[in-house]
Amino acid sequence: MNKKVNFIEVGPRDGFQNVKEYISIADKVKVIEGLLTAGVKRMEMTSFMSPKAIPQLRDAAEVVEQVLSNHSNNDIELYALVPNTFGAKAAKAAGLKEVAAVISVSESHNKANINRTVEESLAGLAKMREDVPDISIGLSMATSFTCPFEGITPVENVLKVIRRGVALGINRFCLADTVGGANPKQVRDTIAIVRQVFPDIILDVHIHDTRNMGIACTLAAIEAGVPNVQAALGGLGGCPFAPGASGNVASEDVIYMLNEMGFDTGIDFEKIMAVARFEKTVVKGNFSGHQLNLGIKCTD
Repeated sequence: MNKKVNFIEVGPRDGFQNVKEYISIADKVKVIEGLLTAGVKRMEMTSFMSPKAIPQLRDAAEVVEQVLSNHSNNDIELYALVPNTFGAKAAKAAGLKEVAAVISVSESHNKANINRTVEESLAGLAKMREDVPDISIGLSMATSFTCPFEGITPVENVLKVIRRGVALGINRFCLADTVGGANPKQVRDTIAIVRQVFPDIILDVHIHDTRNMGIACTLAAIEAGVPNVQAALGGLGGCPFAPGASGNVASEDVIYMLNEMGFDTGIDFEKIMAVARFEKTVVKGNFSGHQLNLGIKCTD
């Protein structure tokens, strides 16, 4: 098992998208800058969605432009989630070189999420690749383990979507536990099959903590050979189109666990905690992070 873990922060997108009260651009940028100072090297920083769908992220271009104006070094990877070619073009215009498209591997959830069939979304992905050839595209696959409408997701659904993405030249895929219904064995089993069929792709995992198994499932993914793990500061987040989906695994909880276990995350725990505490003062959301709610530091 690789002791190096590549941590990916998704809070400024997935964590913020469900927050009803508007978070100012200044506060969003301060959270992002704090995360970068703590050692985060890769971040999904916003989403170029319709403001009608996600009002909170209507300032995506302004946030991206402000952050990029402070960071031109190549060791930081900043990207945005996009639903379609229009979003990818907007992300590129704002200065980003990478985007993540999203397709649910469950027909029911894909329809609820973006009102398309999986086949229609795959056709849209092909169009995005054709129309924006000079931007890197990763593919986030919602409901890779369970679906709120269909139950346990067949692994073949996951393989089918990856297969189509690989045919388009996409090499990075994220297995997302959108409703937090996965268990560690299921995570290990799914990853084992995906890695066997597609040994050369880059895999991320994105776990939600609905049933208090987020940390366990995240660790199971690492132990199964996936060193790229996503989490959201404070444990904010949750899919607005998935009934019962609660927040993401909290970044500070993941970093605490991994640092204590001797993994190399490159993240300063005290600094990321400081950002989480600041975020809690400016964001009115459901903070589920255990380290944040604990409010104490262990000294023995």
